[in-house]
Amino acid sequence: MIGSEKTWDRGAALTSRLQTFETEMLAEEDNFRSLALINRELIAKAEAIDTPQRIVLDMDSTEIPVYGQQENSAYNGHFESTCYHPLLLFSREGDCLAGKLRPGNVHSAEGWDELLLPEIERQQDQGKEVVFRADAAFAKPEIYEALEERGVKYAIRIAANDNLERDIAGLLTRPVGRPSHKAVVRYTSFLYQAASWKSARRVVAKVEFHSGSCSPRRLHRNEPDVAEPGSGTVLQ
Repeated sequence: MIGSEKTWDRGAALTSRLQTFETEMLAEEDNFRSLALINRELIAKAEAIDTPQRIVLDMDSTEIPVYGQQENSAYNGHFESTCYHPLLLFSREGDCLAGKLRPGNVHSAEGWDELLLPEIERQQDQGKEVVFRADAAFAKPEIYEALEERGVKYAIRIAANDNLERDIAGLLTRPVGRPSHKAVVRYTSFLYQAASWKSARRVVAKVEFHSGSCSPRRLHRNEPDVAEPGSGTVLQ
């Protein structure tokens, strides 16, 4: 319909035909599923040529602002805009492995399992080691448990709280003497169990002191390079 030889003399399909293609044909459920697979199949061809035995998956949400009354758009307080709030899954190389368009007012982690779990299964079926990393929006017990059940190492940032602050109190004292122009970096590692967790998990804390700053910068990270399955969260 779009590229028929019958339309070549006019240069392209009519606008009405394009609209029918977008709103009726592409909107069919089977076509939605097929469109979602196209990008993954193209990446699979590249992976077949050169792919590591260890893959790092990154998951994050993003904002697509809208300026009308588009269906399922909604106001998002975090972005302070009316938008869509899609969820995306990337490889360490920056390839988009999966995506899901969502209403603007859903939580950042909504629908994480639909994108993440099939990709983990696909990679493990190929004999690859899988590592996952994400920000604090994905610091959810059900995500930890799903990764641990599948033997996936992970690093997920978690928000600071009073209990965690007490665990790193010894790192927060500024070094004695003349401030260094180079950042002073300290690390510590400890087991921590939040009230919503069924078991303790390892947290790695990183604290930086920068010249000209009165307070330290805290970043607690469990590096996937050294993490054991089921051991990792990240906090800041």
